[in-house]
Formats: sequence, structure tokens, C-alpha cells
Amino acid sequence: MQISVEQTSELGRKMTVTLPESAVQAQMAPRLKKAASEARVDGFRRGKVPQSVVIKMYGLQIRDEIKSDLIQSSYADALKAEDLTPAGYPSVEILSDTDGFSYAATFEVYPVVSLEGFDSLEVTQQIATVEESDVEAMIAKLKDQRKTWEVVERAAENNDRVTIDFSGVLDGKNFTNGKSIDHPVELGAGNMIPGFEDNLLGLKAGDTKTFTISFPEDYPNETLAGQPVEFEIEIKKLEVATLPEIDAEFITAYGIESGSVEAFRNDVKENLERELKRKLKTNLKRATLTALHEKLALSLPNSLVDEEVEEQLKPYKEMAKKNKMDFNSLNLPREPFEAEAKKRVALGLIIGEIIHQNELKVDEYKVRVHVEEMAKSYENPAQVIEWYYKDENRLNDIRQMTMEEQVTEWLLLKATVTTETVDFNAVMNDATNA
Repeated sequence: MQISVEQTSELGRKMTVTLPESAVQAQMAPRLKKAASEARVDGFRRGKVPQSVVIKMYGLQIRDEIKSDLIQSSYADALKAEDLTPAGYPSVEILSDTDGFSYAATFEVYPVVSLEGFDSLEVTQQIATVEESDVEAMIAKLKDQRKTWEVVERAAENNDRVTIDFSGVLDGKNFTNGKSIDHPVELGAGNMIPGFEDNLLGLKAGDTKTFTISFPEDYPNETLAGQPVEFEIEIKKLEVATLPEIDAEFITAYGIESGSVEAFRNDVKENLERELKRKLKTNLKRATLTALHEKLALSLPNSLVDEEVEEQLKPYKEMAKKNKMDFNSLNLPREPFEAEAKKRVALGLIIGEIIHQNELKVDEYKVRVHVEEMAKSYENPAQVIEWYYKDENRLNDIRQMTMEEQVTEWLLLKATVTTETVDFNAVMNDATNA
């Protein structure tokens, strides 16, 4: 086997492998013999077909199968011989098929990750506490979740719920798959595009209305983004909300058997503090890894970035399939997914190198603490813990998360850390991806 490697770009490689005819013929004879024993040819008994006939009938097919097998085995051997680690699958091209054969495998390799500068990171750590106003806001939210609705006969106001039929038209074409029937809209909730809910105020059950508004410029569907569309709606029903009282019945529904308001408030506060602690830790990890990513420049294999983009698009594809939509009709821009993919791939490579160079091992005690902490949010924590430890795949997800946190802790020991005091909502409403 002869091997030559050409560098086509910073990470791109073209490896040419040439195999002698003897490598092909060594496998040809036994495969032809097997084909002869199984062939059914008119005029010959089974197993008595002349080899010349077998070669004529099956020779090219068998040779192609042998070449495919030899490419797989020789590719792995050639990579090992040249000390190359490909990132993703290669593109293979047959170059010659005379007196043996040669092929070219084009692929990208992993970049060399340098950790120079990782020990001069500057990280800002958020500090926050749960205040009584935060407890009040959460209790108000819990009350809102258990509100009941009663039909009324009057004009619609903010905070009412209206049930509507509606259809939308853009440039004379319906884009709502006909008419949406019995669609509930809570006025003031902001669940519809800006301006839609405003057009329902003042209407009564039985009223119809046609109005034109524009979709936001940043709307995910590029066909609709920024476009003026015409909606036709009919009010089917109008309801007003009634909030529940904070009484024993309400409190016991949240697992506080005593029905005590004080015990309920304490439980709410403890849950908020647990969520805050988790979010602060997540934000600190995100800030540390972002600083690491910005500090260490890294060239990335396109194949790994493409794989990560596809991973991010999976939920959108599943949503489109569930709603019987063509995924391509969503017209999702690739740029934001690619930017996030590049960050994730880069951090994955950098973190992997940190773990490798410093021989870091996942702390199984911390894994257990993570599982127990998550289990506290459920009615039967012991059952949740058992659920995790019964499945290695689920547990490995926690191990990976734990290792990332261990790397973060290791980095913070060497970083310059400053603190910033923020309020509860600023922490919890921070939707930036970790």
C-alpha cells in the first residue's frame, strides 16, 4: 500500500492510497468460488458453472464489492500510518482501476488546540438573593395559573380571553391553512404578533372584523417577516378570569399538607432560592466558557460545524413534521445557528483538551449531588434518582454536565473574578444560551 497526503487547506487533507492488484486478487478467488457454488445458470448444474461464465456474470460486481471493502480497511490503516485523525466522514474518489486501484480520500482533521492564555481569563460573577417581592410575584403567578374563566356578554377588555376563528391572507393567498377554528387569545398576554390583540379590544361575541397589520421584521418565517397581511376574525366567545383565594384548598394543591400560608410562602421561597442557585451557577459557567472561547482562537472543521447546525435544527424539523409542514417553508436563516454551532464546537474541543492535558476525571459524588438536586423538584425524589441510575445514557448526560462544571471550577481558580449584584428577575429572565 502506497500513501501520499496533500494539505488542501489549514485543516483539509487529501490522502491518496494505492493498492496492488494482488490485494484485489487475494479476495477475488474465494468470492468467485462462492459465487460459482451458488449461481443458477441455465444449462449447468448448480455448483458446476465454469469459472469463465461466473467471471463474466459476476466479476465486475465482485470486484466493486472488494474495492469497497478494501477502501474501508485501507483507509483506517492509512490514517494510522500517517497519524491523522479525521473530523467527520471522508469524500472518496476512485482514481484508477488498472493493475490494482487507487483512490483519494478528502477530509478535514481536528485542529491543534493551544491552551496558551487560558489562565488570564476575566469573568464577572452575578450575585442575587430572593426578596419578599419575588415571593409575592411567584404567588401571583401561581394564582394566575389556577384562574377560572366565566363567559360574559360585554365588549372585550385587556386580560379577557376571547375564542376566535381567523384566517390570514398575504398578497391574495391564504397562509393559515384555511381558517383557524376556536383559537383562544388572552388579551394583553402578547402571544400573537404585535397589533393583533389590540384589534380584538372592544369586540363582542358574534362580531367580525377585517384588519391589516405587519409581521415583525425578525419573524422566523422570511415569507411573512415584515409583510403587511390581512386578517379576518370572528369572536366566538368572551370570558373573564377569576383568581383563586390563597386558602387551605389552594395551598394543599401544592403539596403543603398543613394548609398554612406561612408554610406555603416558605416553600415558595425555598423553591425560588433553589432555582436561583441553579441559574447563577449556569450563568457563571456560561460567562467563564464565553471568556474562554473569546480568549482562544481556533480554526474549526466545517464538518463538525455542519453536524452541530443539524443538531440545533432537529427540534424545528420535528415541529414541522408534527404540524405536517415542509421544513424548508420555515426559511430559517442559517447564520444564528452557525454562529452558535461554531461556539459549541470550539468549546467542545477546548474543554476536551483541558480534560486531556490535566487528566481531569468526573467526580461521581458530584454527579450524585446533581441528580439529587434535580430530584428535589419532583414529588417522589427517590423515584427520580432511581430513574437516572437505571439508564447509563441518562446518567452520562449528567456526567457530561458535571465535567463541564468541574472544568469551569478549574478555570475559575486561575481567572480574575469580579462580582456584580443583580436582582432576581435579571438572573432568571436571562435567556442567553449557556
